[in-house]
Amino acid sequence: MHRRSLLSGALVALSTFPLTRGPAAAQTRTRRTRWQVRASEGFDAIAFLGPLSGTPLYLDFYAADAAAFAPRLPESVRDDIARLWKDAGQDGFGLLGPNLQLLFSSDGHDTSIDTLLAALRSRHTSILPPYRASSYWSAEDWAWFDRAAPRLETIFSALQHAGFAAFRQERVGSGLDQRIGEVQRALAGFDVVSWQEKLTGRTFDPQIRIVLLQFSKPHGIKVQGQTFLQAADYDTATTVRIAAHEMLHPPVPMDGAAATAALAAFGRDPLIAKIVREHDPRWGYTTLKGLVDEDLAQALDQLISEALGVARNPADRWRQSDDGMHVIAAGLYGLLRQDRWVDQGGSIERWLADAAAAGRLDAPAFHPVAARVLERPVNALWPLPPR
Repeated sequence: MHRRSLLSGALVALSTFPLTRGPAAAQTRTRRTRWQVRASEGFDAIAFLGPLSGTPLYLDFYAADAAAFAPRLPESVRDDIARLWKDAGQDGFGLLGPNLQLLFSSDGHDTSIDTLLAALRSRHTSILPPYRASSYWSAEDWAWFDRAAPRLETIFSALQHAGFAAFRQERVGSGLDQRIGEVQRALAGFDVVSWQEKLTGRTFDPQIRIVLLQFSKPHGIKVQGQTFLQAADYDTATTVRIAAHEMLHPPVPMDGAAATAALAAFGRDPLIAKIVREHDPRWGYTTLKGLVDEDLAQALDQLISEALGVARNPADRWRQSDDGMHVIAAGLYGLLRQDRWVDQGGSIERWLADAAAAGRLDAPAFHPVAARVLERPVNALWPLPPR
């Protein structure tokens, strides 16, 4: 599994390209999107494993929370949370927290720690069937999870006995219910689904489910169905951007002919091979297939965010994200802008196949497009120079 990290950031005016549409134009379309907002104790318990693991990525946000709660846990459990997080990364399962949230994201398993434990103990009948039927199915990931289940049961039981539910409620306070209502009202005017359907040529369920969490930063996480998880205090623009991105995965069938052709083109590119091989593995995307999946989704979500009036400047976005590694996203976005895809729309799978066949994804043609978007020299696209 390869789950992405999307950081909240301030909105920046677009300067690289003029917008061809704005929020007013977007609202003239027939509105398709229905938003549903809720919270989840179970997903928060899983998310809190990140700070408890001692991983700096999470301690940047939750060091005080982890320091306050960790002494309530047995030392053996604290140590095993850190080991299990490390094992997940080394064994290919990926980021432990986001991938567990994916597995527990069907049939209400995330309601509480009690429901997490019940699902875990009956995992072959409760978790496995919907996971196997989902687009995320991986026999290798399931086997890892199944082996780790006894350790997870011990960890979740310890969280329960240490009073995680009450601890979380103290941190959440009385404002979460109010925040759910605020987010629900603020999102009503943003028709993400219509734009996703136009720019991909696919049909989406009109309902988007958002789960607001206390301990999820820095991630915006897509789970099974059209459900994604985010921090409760993210602003409306960030929520819309996360929804615009996360529902797109995968933007095309990654075992189909179009993706295969694109992967072949990018696989011949020494720069892209270097990015896959040498980037910081904490960002995920450690395979070319995972990176192309992510970056095509990023290129499309940038167009959607621009159409809805919530976009960041693309050069700033991709400079500040994941050490500047998303060169493919910038190049694909630039090609789509050249083709006025936000006006034309259609099958993104067919577009990708045509781009590969025409040589537009080959390095000599692709790098100059990416350089223009990123505002970097064509011969210095990655890595970024030290600050």
